Amino acid sequence: MTAIKVRDLVKVFKVAHKRPGLAGSLRAIVRTEHVDVRAVDGVTFSVEEGETVAFIGPNGAGKSTTIKMLTGILYPTSGEATVTGMTPWKQRQRLSRSIGCVFGQRSQLWYHLPPRDTFELLAHVYELPVSQWKPRLTTLADRFELRAFMDTPVRKLSLGQRMRCEIAASLLHAPRVLFLDEPTVGLDVMAKRAIRDLVLEMNREEGVTVLLTSHDVGDIEQVCRRVMVINHGHLVLDTTVAALRRDFMKSKTVRVRLDSPVEGILNIPGVEVLKRKRGNLKLLVNTATTSMDDVLAHLMQLGTIEDITIADPSTEQIIAEIYASGR
Repeated sequence: MTAIKVRDLVKVFKVAHKRPGLAGSLRAIVRTEHVDVRAVDGVTFSVEEGETVAFIGPNGAGKSTTIKMLTGILYPTSGEATVTGMTPWKQRQRLSRSIGCVFGQRSQLWYHLPPRDTFELLAHVYELPVSQWKPRLTTLADRFELRAFMDTPVRKLSLGQRMRCEIAASLLHAPRVLFLDEPTVGLDVMAKRAIRDLVLEMNREEGVTVLLTSHDVGDIEQVCRRVMVINHGHLVLDTTVAALRRDFMKSKTVRVRLDSPVEGILNIPGVEVLKRKRGNLKLLVNTATTSMDDVLAHLMQLGTIEDITIADPSTEQIIAEIYASGR
């Protein structure tokens, strides 16, 4: 069945714009113009139940605006959308029982209260019977490893602990669709891995449909099977993550520090040396030509690796390559 269905969705904002040369004057206040900005411009897509879909794009592309319309926070200017068979902006209260939302920049946890109190408050908000929410909370606390800090005020938790609580809170009422807007922003590597694993577990075991927005390529690769790219309000690509990796994520940037200076030419197929200073190297690796295992094996022949970081291309780079390819 279709969990999310969107057709020709449009959202236009009116933005105040002062005429040139009038800034700071009384005439500027009187003669301010309002310009139409199309944040979302005719977006159409559908997501089947149980799918894990990344919804990516640069800042200002229309991702969050689309999510807000699908959760009923914003009314569209035109177009149609249904989430679990309901129109979000017309049936928001009823829809809230079928969806969960996590916004990385906004918290649903009470800052000065322990997570346990927030969970109980949310249970009352969703009008869940005690016989339903208490066993559910016990299950979530075990899966998300929350027991150690369930009674610690949220303000004293680490960012990773808070995000685990945020996702658990969004799942307390057993939603069918989970909207995740930048859920791993600001987290360290281990915390990101934990969040990704938990989302995947809920998808596998409970069939929760996931729509994820993120600037972190790791989120996209490890959580989602499908990716939609939006830019300037238009949906410019809808494909599988495997196809995106094959066609647009062919390069990685490697920074490595060796225990001794690197002499001569670094002759590795598909590897470009961007910077070199003694034992410090910055490399651009074309993974379509050579594997990271081969690159690492070659580097270890040059000396002992003291430090190394491997970075994926940014979302902005992926978008730029999509446009360069004429998609």
